[in-house]
Order: sequence, then C-alpha cells, then structure tokens
Amino acid sequence: MLSTSVREDDVPDTVSTAITGEPVTLRLAYTDDPPTEALVDGFTRRHPNVAVELERTQFSDYVKTVKLSMSSDEPPDIAQYNTGAMNSLVPAGLILNLDKHAAAYGWEEAFPSSAMDPLRSDPDAERFGSGSLYAVPGSLSVLGVFYNKDILAEAGVEGPPRTLGGFEDALERVHAEGTTPIGNGALEVGGFQIWNALLNVVGEEQDYRDWVYGAPGATIGTGAAEEAAATLTRWVERGYLSEGANATSDIDAQADFAAGGSAFLITGNWAAAALSEEMGGDVGFFLMPGPDGAVPVASGSSVSYAVSSQSDHPDVAAAFLDYLGSPEAARIQAESGFMPVDPEAAGGRGGVMGEINAGFARVIEEEGLVPFPDYATPGMLDQLTPGVQGLIAGVTTEEEFLRSLQEEWEGDHG
Repeated sequence: MLSTSVREDDVPDTVSTAITGEPVTLRLAYTDDPPTEALVDGFTRRHPNVAVELERTQFSDYVKTVKLSMSSDEPPDIAQYNTGAMNSLVPAGLILNLDKHAAAYGWEEAFPSSAMDPLRSDPDAERFGSGSLYAVPGSLSVLGVFYNKDILAEAGVEGPPRTLGGFEDALERVHAEGTTPIGNGALEVGGFQIWNALLNVVGEEQDYRDWVYGAPGATIGTGAAEEAAATLTRWVERGYLSEGANATSDIDAQADFAAGGSAFLITGNWAAAALSEEMGGDVGFFLMPGPDGAVPVASGSSVSYAVSSQSDHPDVAAAFLDYLGSPEAARIQAESGFMPVDPEAAGGRGGVMGEINAGFARVIEEEGLVPFPDYATPGMLDQLTPGVQGLIAGVTTEEEFLRSLQEEWEGDHG
C-alpha cells in the first residue's frame, strides 16, 4: 500500500514514460557491485541519445560521499541506494518519491514485492517496508552457504545438509578429518553473516522484519537471536571456524575457501562468479537449513537505484530504473553473478549458479527473502562487526552483543 502522507518537495507534479529524442546526459553514482556498468551499456544501446557518466566509489567510502554529493548543488541524477545507511536522504527530500513512476510503468508487477518492500519508507524514514517507493532494485542477492564437494565427500557427508542439525553434523565430520569446517572473514562482514544466516532460520520472520524496518516496540533481544549467537559461539569453541577469523578479510577467506582451506563459506551469491571460475564443478551452494528443513528464509538485498529530486531529467532517470526490470536487464544481471529481478530469467543454468537460482527462486516463491540486519539503522554495521568479533574472541556474551544492537536501534527508532 502506498503512503498518502508524503513530502511535497520530493514528489513530481507529473511523470511521463515517453523518452525525449534530444541529447541527455545523466550522472550515476555507484559502488563496487558488478552489474552497474553492463546495465548502463544495455540502457544506452536502447536510447543512444542518452549518455550516462559513471561515478564509482569504493564501498567503504560510498555512503559518506554519496550523502554529501546528493545534498550538493549538482547531485548525480541516479545513485545506488542502501536503505539503512542512506535513509537520511528521504526526510531531507533529496531523492525522488517514485510512487507516480511506479504506477505509470507498472512496477508492482515487474519487480518482486520482497525486493521492493525494503525500498519503501514513510516520509520521515522512521520505518521501512511500507509507505512510498524511493528506489528500484537493479539486481538481487541472497545469503547462503558455499561448500567444497570433494572435502564433504572425503568426510563422508553426502550432499548438502537438509536441516540445521545435519549441518552441525557435517561440521563435526569435517573437523574430525582435520579440515577447517567454516572459512570466515570476521574482520569485515563475514562474521555477522554467520549469525545473520542462523537467525534467519531459527527466528520468527515477522519479528525480524519488524526490527529491521523500525516497527514501534520491536527488539532484537529475542530468544531466537540469542540462540543464533549462542550457536555461533558454540561453533567457535568447537574449532569449527578458521583460526584468525577476526583478522581475516572477506576476500582472503574466499580465496582460502577456493584453495581448499575450508569446507564451507557463508556469504552471498556475489562470490559465485569468482568461486565458479576458480573451483569449477567442485563448488556447490545451499541455503542455510532450518531445524526442521522448513520453508527457507534468507537475507538478501538489491543493488538498488534512486533518483535525485534535483535531477533535470527525472523521467529519463526513471526510464533507466524501468529498464532494470526488463528481460534484457535480467540476462545481464544473471551473467554478472547476481540474481535477476525476474527469477524466471535465470532458469536453465547449471553448476553453482543453477543451485543458487533454484534456492533463490524458492525463497522468492515463499516470500522468504528478508533484509540484512545492517539495514536497521545507519550505524548498525558499526555494532554488528565488532560485536561478532567479540563473540568469536570470547570477550562478549550473547546478551551483551544483542544489547549493543538494540541500543543502536533505540537511538535511531526509539
């Protein structure tokens, strides 16, 4: 449902789906995700009168710089959008309310609701998941578990585990063979992705959504969140995580996994292209299984794009957003190692990408795609990463970890 209470300064008076034939130049700010350049190339082939100047910034600096550039006198026309980190752009009126464009183009049918919902907000950005639309997904991701087929076979594990108990049994079997069960880069986001994946399958989906989206009275201090943290702690105590995880980057953990240094790697499908190239048919993928193998719930996000409310060409910028839901864009998204916004467009692929596509399609069908926990507030990432490092080092309790997350949440939503 679209909000009826919106800011007047970020809502266009009229919109049009007709694209001018006159020369137009758009500026697009983005970070490291691979589909952007290819998607821009596809769009400009369709509209050769439109030039798109790309402004790329490394992820660690992007959120800070894009806030400054969007509030400048000459902001980019289009900017890659992150819900939690960039929510201040909405109440400041710096990005366009896209409700009218969504109605004109029929985006409700073109994009899956689970990918669109995190991009909705009330005018004050106090709550996400409903309200007006401020961005459109350009490709999707899903969090899961990569595994080394040869290592599992040597440990006597037949295929990917179907339950959480089966996964723990596989970890123990691999450990008994003298191989590191889970490679991890807790120096960056890899640590909290383990807790995130566990919380997805042991917690109540709606409780989690409410917390990420800022629903009044929501809390992360639940028994399920504590269970997920305690499971991670137990795995550390049993030696299931790679040594020195807190000093290991995500890319180094990925490289070690590709070289056979660990049996499992919990991360997103963005690693699939590189792992497939390095490991060939030896790498597989499955969604983190629940205690009883129930309907899958998995965190994911979209490489999303918003339009500046100061753009001189908002309808042309919106046409690029509409292109992101096209069959042509879906092929580009899939070839880049990301999930297309139309899951059917990724069908028929083999290898690890075929396994990712199958799992992702099931999550979308069951409406089980949920946002990442760092979407909850602009500063949540700064609590998640050191918090999980504390769990891994044994210097932080599960209760202290969750309390730090809730305190950050209260500071933004309370």
